[in-house]
Amino acid sequence: MKDTRIAKDGLVLLGCGKMGSAMLAGWLARGLPTSSVYVIDPKPSDWLKEQGVQLNVDLPKEPAVVLVAVKPQMMGDALPTLQAMGNGETVFVSVAAGTTIATFEKTLGEQTPIVRAMPNTPAAISQGITAIVGNAHVDAKGMDEAEELLSAVGDVVRLDEEAQIDAVTGVSGSGPAYVFHMIETMAAGGVAQGLSPELALKLATATVAGAGALAKSADEGPDQLRINVTSPNGTTQAALDVLMNEKDGFPVLLKRAVAAAADRSRELSNG
Repeated sequence: MKDTRIAKDGLVLLGCGKMGSAMLAGWLARGLPTSSVYVIDPKPSDWLKEQGVQLNVDLPKEPAVVLVAVKPQMMGDALPTLQAMGNGETVFVSVAAGTTIATFEKTLGEQTPIVRAMPNTPAAISQGITAIVGNAHVDAKGMDEAEELLSAVGDVVRLDEEAQIDAVTGVSGSGPAYVFHMIETMAAGGVAQGLSPELALKLATATVAGAGALAKSADEGPDQLRINVTSPNGTTQAALDVLMNEKDGFPVLLKRAVAAAADRSRELSNG
């Protein structure tokens, strides 16, 4: 990232909490000069103060990218301070949940290039996945820049339309919580079968983490991986008969869960 337009014209990071800090660490590790990074954060962490970036100083008039990482409830106060950069060449990238492209256009100007992104919490350890979609004013270079910045914390996928953000929220945005709850309930099941809570939790956590890593790296799909570990009439089959029950097992339960999260995302976006 040393010779990019971002390095030349500057990058503004608005908000540097957990997500912002993870992204900043990734950018600096990839060689983005600290002199090119401007961070606005009213309560900077000790870690941020030690990074050598331009912290809470005057911003360039037309930076390459402004990445908005403040909490949605802070958006109303934060965005108006950047109005002068709207309707120009600066690309605005938002990782704020529930804030639509139209909201940004209303504040910054209808001609402003805007990319909306939906990351998830594993981005904090650079193992996340982020979905992005841009408005009509973001050119191919702007989308590439947004993808490069967000790839610092994991994989990036592009959506065809903004409406898909709600479905993404239901699957990957809220999805880590489903997995954490699965770990909880697997461990509780182990305790019920006589394991200590500590051992049951360790087994459940390692199993989910290992299975996820295998699913991500394997050439086969998750359906085939499931078949590979399932012996006919064996222990895994007995468990799957419960989990794959079409009445009250994973198929119907997770479909309902994803739909509930997506519906709530739509409600929040519509105010």
